[in-house]
Amino acid sequence: MSMNRMSMKRIRLELARDKEFPLGSSQHGYEFVAPLDASGKINASEWLDRRDECRVLRFWGNAEHEHGRLLRLPGGAWAFHYEKGGDIDVDDEVGYRFNDHVFKTSEYVSIREADEELRTFRVTSVSDVGR
Repeated sequence: MSMNRMSMKRIRLELARDKEFPLGSSQHGYEFVAPLDASGKINASEWLDRRDECRVLRFWGNAEHEHGRLLRLPGGAWAFHYEKGGDIDVDDEVGYRFNDHVFKTSEYVSIREADEELRTFRVTSVSDVGR
């Protein structure tokens, strides 16, 4: 397997403790695919070449799962973008300082969701794509 393929990772984020879920929740979160460098940060140059492979699944309790993609916004921020009913949804969910975050198990990241609420998530797994 090429080194390029090995950098593509499936990252699972589960909701950390907050007011609504004092114990956190494994039933609320995201699973996405992104190229990570050796330190565990998103590799922007590889993303540019492989952005069609960088997909996201949002799972939120009993709500219907949402499918989208990982986007790089102007200025370098990362966001999850969803297409609903064939139309482009302008309410992207933006990762807080995803440029600086290391995606390794037990690390924490924050996402500003479409309703503008900033929520914290724990990285529960990082695995090679295809495994």
